[in-house]
Amino acid sequence: MKLNYKRLTTGIAAGMLMMTTAIQPVLAQESPKEEDFFRIARISSPEGTLLEVGGLCTLPNGDLGIATRRGDIFIVENPTSRQPYFRKVASGLHEVLGLVWKDGSLYCAQRGELTKLTDTNMDGKIDRFETVYSWPLSGHYHEYSFGPVVAPDGSFFVSGNVAFGNEEWWRGESRVPWRGWMMHISADGKMEPWATGFRSPCGLGIIDGELFYTENQGDWMGSGGLVHVKKGSFVGHPAGLRWTNLPNSPVKLTTEQLYSKVDPRFRRDENNRAIKPENVENEKFVTLFDMKQYFPEVQLPAVWLPHGVLGISNSQVVTIPEGAFGPFAKQVLVGDQGQSKIMRVYLEKVNGEYQGAAWDFRSGFQSGVLRLAWAKDGSLFVGETNRGWGSAGDANQGLQRLVWNNRVPFEMRTVSARPDGFEITFTQPVDKKYAEDLASYHVESFIYKYHPVYGSPTVNTENLTVKGVKVAADGMSARIIVNGLRRYYIHKLSLTGIRSQEGSYSLVHPDAYYTLNNIPEGAALAMSEVSTKSSAKAPVAEPKTPAKTSAGKAEPAKAPTLAQIQPLLNKYTCSSCHNAEKKQVGPGFKEVAKRNYSVAKILSLIKNPKPENWPGYATPMPPFPQVPQADATKIALWINSLK
Repeated sequence: MKLNYKRLTTGIAAGMLMMTTAIQPVLAQESPKEEDFFRIARISSPEGTLLEVGGLCTLPNGDLGIATRRGDIFIVENPTSRQPYFRKVASGLHEVLGLVWKDGSLYCAQRGELTKLTDTNMDGKIDRFETVYSWPLSGHYHEYSFGPVVAPDGSFFVSGNVAFGNEEWWRGESRVPWRGWMMHISADGKMEPWATGFRSPCGLGIIDGELFYTENQGDWMGSGGLVHVKKGSFVGHPAGLRWTNLPNSPVKLTTEQLYSKVDPRFRRDENNRAIKPENVENEKFVTLFDMKQYFPEVQLPAVWLPHGVLGISNSQVVTIPEGAFGPFAKQVLVGDQGQSKIMRVYLEKVNGEYQGAAWDFRSGFQSGVLRLAWAKDGSLFVGETNRGWGSAGDANQGLQRLVWNNRVPFEMRTVSARPDGFEITFTQPVDKKYAEDLASYHVESFIYKYHPVYGSPTVNTENLTVKGVKVAADGMSARIIVNGLRRYYIHKLSLTGIRSQEGSYSLVHPDAYYTLNNIPEGAALAMSEVSTKSSAKAPVAEPKTPAKTSAGKAEPAKAPTLAQIQPLLNKYTCSSCHNAEKKQVGPGFKEVAKRNYSVAKILSLIKNPKPENWPGYATPMPPFPQVPQADATKIALWINSLK
């Protein structure tokens, strides 16, 4: 029997799959999904153990180190076996949110210090706790400390969350030195401030010897992203600028200088909450790259991770090692706590700066994905928690493992910038009939506002014209010519029409998000080299005149369908926290509909939420004054149609 839907890497795997498909053949119209290639495996922990995982690391012998938010440290022997053995080696630490192994000791970031933990007499228990470096605390609950990660020279990086303000719970403040900063700490306990502008820097990672981190959406942060952290850089949140006057600060930008270019003030409603004009689509706005024109120390994301699409609370950063996860070796995985999933990132350097593409990779974990660590066998440990940070999934904590089954999914492997568009490589050959058809590609670009309001809608969106495509002879790549590339913008590439050469399967993930910080120089393709054929039909204009009753009056507004409303739910990130049917981070839309709110009441609650109305949810909803009245009305009508 000929297999035509997955490429296999070993003869043994091929034989096993052929036996399976002989019994249960895969129908050609059923394109494979994530779970057909990457299996989520359960790891059994001792009964009564609460693994609110804050840190993970793999020891040289293959054992797994686990730190929990409750202050326990475990060593797990034989962690990939059916019967792993959990051994508690320490307890009583304070909110541990990172763990590494270095030179025979564990290191963790507690809330107020970097701590070295050593088993000096080798009896299986930590008996020496040493403070490497401690930093100030104000006592605010949100002053989490993340890390450490180990730099190539053996030093450490630790990041500090901001506190939240008194007037608005979502507004970040740096109440004591080095909140909202990255700290660089030597092995002998000397600290140098490294960079500032951080809001909630949960995910740290070393990629090709350089420091990166992931940011979370919030005030001043329109969306999450993966950022290259250079010494002396400012990554966007102004709270930490409070300390740039200290003599050891490598950042010289001041709060006053930044505010001279972006207005930190905003109108307030009767409850003193931030509010913006309703017609935000026409409102003048600034972006983070506008700030870079004034202040060279501004560091833009290498890759934006669009909020509500590629996560809502981005977390751990890890590089895929050689031999693991097939065609994606050396690429980057990023966890997400809120959506309980993992994304994939391909990075490249253009004009000396990082940029690249991001995709969804694997969803469906039982709780919020906070920490990732590679096992000796090439599988991936996934540490999970959601206390205080709502997440998708049925559990509040846990430890799982992601296992590749050696089958290669049909995916975009890379997306690279070209002077006139993009070059896309694939993991399997494409069917040229579809790949040479311009209708198989759609490209749009957009960006986020830089402002003090919580988050941002996508703004300044433009559909870009794909003028031509050149498909490689082997079908493993396609280069597309795109009109209207915009520097510093996110470019969404949708390849919904592409099919595999064997089996005619669609891509597992047809959407890529490329952050175009620089457009490379070089030769453009000649139109004589490319295919310009397109099977696309001209769109039919929809009538705009509202229907009328027999009495001549306009009919009441009809509720949109889910298919019609979904783009708005995605655009304004409603779907990142709400599901139509069931509880997610927030209540399901059907549950909201049961409250029998009027449309006017729902509009009011979108712009000025009342967390006290939903006491059973740990994560309060921020205000969304940026949603235009017309779109908010459509959302409200749809919610009420679910009664």
